[in-house]
Amino acid sequence: MMMRFFDLPLWGVGLTALILALLLLFVVRILTRRRPLQVADPDLTIDLGVVAAAGPPLDGPVLEFYNVPVRLVALVLAPAGRGSRLPPADQLPAIVDQLVPNMKTILDLHQPIFRSWPAQLSAEGFARSFFTHVQLPGSQGKGTPWCSLAGRFTAEDHHLLAGIVCCADRANSLSQLVVERESQWLDILRIRKSST
Repeated sequence: MMMRFFDLPLWGVGLTALILALLLLFVVRILTRRRPLQVADPDLTIDLGVVAAAGPPLDGPVLEFYNVPVRLVALVLAPAGRGSRLPPADQLPAIVDQLVPNMKTILDLHQPIFRSWPAQLSAEGFARSFFTHVQLPGSQGKGTPWCSLAGRFTAEDHHLLAGIVCCADRANSLSQLVVERESQWLDILRIRKSST
C-alpha cells in the first residue's frame, strides 16, 4: 500500500516542508552568491624589442652609465612601502632631479618610456621584478648596447624605487645592476653638460 502526502502525520508534513525549504534556500544561495571581484594585475612589462637600439643624441647634455654615454630609454618609479604612493605628477620632475642632478634635462631630451608601478615592499623585490618585466636582450644585456639598474632613493620625505634602462651606441659589458646604497646612483650615473 502506497502512502500519499496527505496521509502523512502532521509532523511528517512539517519535516518535508522544512527539508524542501532548506533545499530551496541552498539552491538560491548558490545561484546568487557573489563572486569576488577579480582585479587584474597591472601590466608592468616594457618590451625593449620594439624600441630602437640607438645611443645618445649628438647634441645637449650627456648621460653616462659608468662613463659610457647612453640614451635613457625607460624610467620606472614606484613608492617604497605598503600603502605608499608616488608624489603628484607635477612634483615628479623635481623628484627625479634628486635621483641624479639635472636628470629632468635628460628626460626632456631623451623622452624615455615612463611607467609608475604600484607600491613595492622591498628594494630587492623591486629590482628582481624590474629585471623580470624589463628584460634586456641577450644574456641580461651583456655584449649588447643595453644596460639597466634598479634601486631605492629618497627625495624629500618620499622613499621611492627607480628602475632605469639605457642604451649605448655600441655593445658593452654593463648589463644589469642593483643599486644597493642610495649614494651609488651618483657613482653609476653622471650627467655631463655637453657631448663636445
